[in-house]
Amino acid sequence: MGEVKVRIKISNVIDEGLHRRGQLPKDQIRHVEVEAVVDTGAVRSVMPRPLMDQLGLMEQHRTLARYADGRTDSVVFSEPATIEILGREVSENFLILGDEVLLGQTALEATDLLVDCNRRQVIPNPDHPNAPVIRIR
Repeated sequence: MGEVKVRIKISNVIDEGLHRRGQLPKDQIRHVEVEAVVDTGAVRSVMPRPLMDQLGLMEQHRTLARYADGRTDSVVFSEPATIEILGREVSENFLILGDEVLLGQTALEATDLLVDCNRRQVIPNPDHPNAPVIRIR
């Protein structure tokens, strides 16, 4: 299949909330734009520690994570961040490890985006091309 990457924007959720409340100018919302590897084998998204620090996110807690090779390790779970992908947004916590941003299944599900393996790109769900529809049950 090959690696699928997508450009995403990650923003500090707390900064966004402060801005909505009129307590922080929009230009002070901490955010980054990065190329993320889409990892359909990963349930949650991942970011490296320096990116967490740059966004001003704190450790929320630690959790156990199982790697593809079967190892289990305790890893940091960040405070939530907003992920914007193809104009669609979701807020979620990141696992903090490694040296690249991985986009996991929960972010794809919440934004109703799919991976087109043939064209190696992320696309809107053809059943809902204009806006995400979240499956409740």
